[in-house]
Amino acid sequence: MIKKIYLLCALLLIQNSLHAQDVSRLTGTVRDSNGISVGNATIHILNTNYSISTNSKGDFTFVNVPFGKYSIQISASGYASSIKNIIVNNNVALVDLKLVASNKQLDEVVVTAQKSAENIANVPLSITTISANQIEAYGIRNIRDIRTIIPNLYAGNPGDGRNVVSVRGMVSTSYDPAIATYVDGVNQFGLDTYISDLLDVDRIEVLRGPQGTLYGRNAMGGVINIITKQPNNTTSGFAGIDAGSFGQQRYTLGLRTPLIKDKLFFGATGMYNVQSGIYVNEFTDARFDKFKGIMGSYFLKYLVNDKLSMILNVKHNANRNNGAFPLVGSMDAAFENPFKVNQDATTQMVDNLINASFSVNYLTHRIHISSQTAYQSNYRYYKTPIDGDFSALDIVSIKNNFGKDWNKVQVLSQEFKFSSPTALESRFNWTAGLYGFYQYSPTKQGTHYGEDAGLFGSPIINFTDLATHTAKSMGVATYAQLGYTITTQLSATAGFRYDYEHKKLHGFDEIIMDGMQPSTTPDFESGLKSYHAFSPKVSLKYQPLAYSNWFASYNKGFRAGGINQTSSESLQFVTYKPENSNSFEIGTKNTFFKERLRVNAAVFYTSVNNAQVPTLILPEAITVTKNAGKLRSKGAELEISAIPVKGLSIDYNLGFTDAKYTDLKLGKEEDVLNLDNNRQVFTPDYTSMLALQYAYDLSALEDIKLVGRAEWAATGKQYFDLENKLEQKAYDLFNAKFGISLKKLDFFVWGRNLGNKIYADYAYDFGATHLGTPRTYGVSISTKF
Repeated sequence: MIKKIYLLCALLLIQNSLHAQDVSRLTGTVRDSNGISVGNATIHILNTNYSISTNSKGDFTFVNVPFGKYSIQISASGYASSIKNIIVNNNVALVDLKLVASNKQLDEVVVTAQKSAENIANVPLSITTISANQIEAYGIRNIRDIRTIIPNLYAGNPGDGRNVVSVRGMVSTSYDPAIATYVDGVNQFGLDTYISDLLDVDRIEVLRGPQGTLYGRNAMGGVINIITKQPNNTTSGFAGIDAGSFGQQRYTLGLRTPLIKDKLFFGATGMYNVQSGIYVNEFTDARFDKFKGIMGSYFLKYLVNDKLSMILNVKHNANRNNGAFPLVGSMDAAFENPFKVNQDATTQMVDNLINASFSVNYLTHRIHISSQTAYQSNYRYYKTPIDGDFSALDIVSIKNNFGKDWNKVQVLSQEFKFSSPTALESRFNWTAGLYGFYQYSPTKQGTHYGEDAGLFGSPIINFTDLATHTAKSMGVATYAQLGYTITTQLSATAGFRYDYEHKKLHGFDEIIMDGMQPSTTPDFESGLKSYHAFSPKVSLKYQPLAYSNWFASYNKGFRAGGINQTSSESLQFVTYKPENSNSFEIGTKNTFFKERLRVNAAVFYTSVNNAQVPTLILPEAITVTKNAGKLRSKGAELEISAIPVKGLSIDYNLGFTDAKYTDLKLGKEEDVLNLDNNRQVFTPDYTSMLALQYAYDLSALEDIKLVGRAEWAATGKQYFDLENKLEQKAYDLFNAKFGISLKKLDFFVWGRNLGNKIYADYAYDFGATHLGTPRTYGVSISTKF
C-alpha cells in the first residue's frame, strides 16, 4: 500500500514537471506606520516554502513565484504580526507592506488548525492561540500551565508528571486521552509517550470541541497543537535562567542558523531543569519530590528547491523524579497537613522519552503533497519498588524494573496528506489524507504485599502478584475535507474520516512468595478487539462585515476502545467499546478599532454515548475501564483581547461548562449504584483568567521598557470522583511579575499563587490527593542574539 502511494506521488511530480507555469518576481518593502524601513522582518508566503527576511532597507525579493492569489504573513521584533492578501499576475509584482508597533495593535494570527496555514479569524471553530511572547509573559513551562488561560480547559497533575486534561467536559481519564496533543504535526498518542515540557515554542493552538475529521482518534474534546520555532536564513539564538522557591532552577539555550543559505538550516535547543522538592516525607524527614530533567530538540531542514523540502525533527526528554506520587491517602489528610507525606518505600522514577519525525513536503501551484513518518517511545520504570498505599506501613509496593524489554512503549506512525494548492483561485479548497500507526507496549508489574498487608484484609502476606502482558495495536484511517465559497460572505465546509483499529493483549498472572520461585505454570490469557469509527463534520461561516465572522458547526468525535489488562475479580481481560460524541456549536469572531480590540464568543452542546468510565482497583494499582453511561455537556465561552492605550494589554476569558451524566450505573445486580445527574470529573463549572500588562518606555527609541504584569485565575467547583464526594470548591490564584525589557535582554522578578491558596490539583477516586503548587517566588533572566 505504501509503495503504491509513493508511486502515485512520483507520477504527480513527473506530470507537474511537464507543465509550464507562469512565474514572477515578487518584490517589496516593509515599513512601519511612520514610513521608516523595517530591517530583519520575516515575510512568509503561507503554505509554501517561500520565506525571506528583509535587508537593512526593509527590501525583499522572491523569485519564481507562480501566478495566483496568496496570503503573506509579516512579522518583526517589536511589531504586531500582520497578514496581507496579494495577487501575483505580472512578471514583476510589487508590494508595499506596513507594520504597526506591538504596543498599539494586536497580532493577526496564523494557525494550522485545519492542516493548512490561514488567518485564525477565517477558521470556523473555537480556537485560542498563545504566541511565543504570551508563553513568556504567562510563564508557561509545561502543557498543564495553559489551564484557565484557555476557557473551559483544566489540566491536573496526578503526581508523576503526566497531565490529565479536560476541555468542555471531555476528560482524559485513561491512557487513551480525550484531548489529542500534537507537537510539530506528530500526535503524542498517549499519556505514556508525550513530552509535556515546552521549549522554544512558536505558538500553542487549542482547538475546542471534537476534531475527529482531520485529527482522528482521541480528539473528542479538542486538540492542543504545539508548533516549535524553525530555523531560517537569519542566525539567532537565546539563553535563559529561571530560579525560584523550592530549589527551582531552569537553564535554557538555543541556536538557529543556516548551514547553507537558502538551502540547509539547523536548530538545536536544550534545557536542564531541577527542583529540590515541595513535599516533605515525614518517614525519612527529608524532601520528597526532588526532580531533575534534561530536554533537547534538534531540527534540520533542507530546501531542495522552491517546491520540495525535507525536515528532520528529533526531541528527547530524560527525567529523574525522586518523589513520584507525592500523595496521602485522603483529601482531608492532604488539607490538614499540606505538603507532607509519610511513605516507607521511596525510589526514583525514570523517564526516557524520544520523539522523532521525518517530513517531506512537495508544494506547487497544482497540488500539495506531504508525508510525515514519526517514532515515539518512553521507557518508564521505578529503580526500586514504589509505595502503593501512601503510608508508613508495609502494605503494598509496586515493582516494574525488569529490564529494557519491559515497560517501554513504542509507537510508529505514518501520514500522507494531499491538499489544494495555495495559489488556486477557485471556490473550492480541499484536504485529504491517509494515516496509520502501530503501537507496542510490553508491561511487567509486580504488586508486593508486605508484612502489614494482613491488617487490611489480605489472607496471606509477603508475596508478589506479578502481571506480565504484551499489548499491540494498529490502525488505519482515511479522511477528506472540502470547503466551498458560496458567496463572498457565505462559505461551507464538510468532511469525514473513517478509522479502523485492531488491538491485542496477551499475558499471564502469577503469585510468587518471597524467597521462592513460581510454583505453577501460569495460565495465558488473550484479548482481541477490533472496531471502526466514522467521523463526519459540517460547518457554515458567514461574514457580514470585514471585521466580523459567524459560524455554526456539527462534529462527531470518538475515543478509541480497548482492552483492560485485567479485572480485580477474575484476572481476565475485558474489552470496552469506543466512546463517541455529537457536538453542536455556534460562535462569532470580531475585531474592532483597527485591530485594537478582539471579541470571540461561542456556545456549545455535546452528547456522549458509551461513556468510558475508568476505575482504579487497589491494591493492584490497575485501572479497569467500562462503558457505563451517557454524558451531556453544554456551555459558553467568551474571549476578549484589547490594547486600549499604548503599552497596556488586556486579556480576559470566561468559560462555563455544565457536564452531567444523564445515565450512569456502576456495579452489578443488587449492588448497582445510580449516579444519574452527577457531574463529570475534572470539569470545573467555570474557568476565568484576567491578565493585565503595562510596558512603559524608558527611551525615545522604545527599546528599554519597564514591564509590570498581574494575573487573576479563577477555577470553579469540581469533583474528582464519579460519586461527587471528592469536591474542590472554587478558588482564585494571583500571579504577578515586574522587570525591565531591553532589546536583547530581559530581567524579571515574579510570584505565583501569591495568596498561598491550598487546593487539590488532582485526586484519585479512592481519595489519594495531590495538591497544587503553593506560593513561589523567583527571578528570570533571558537574552536573545
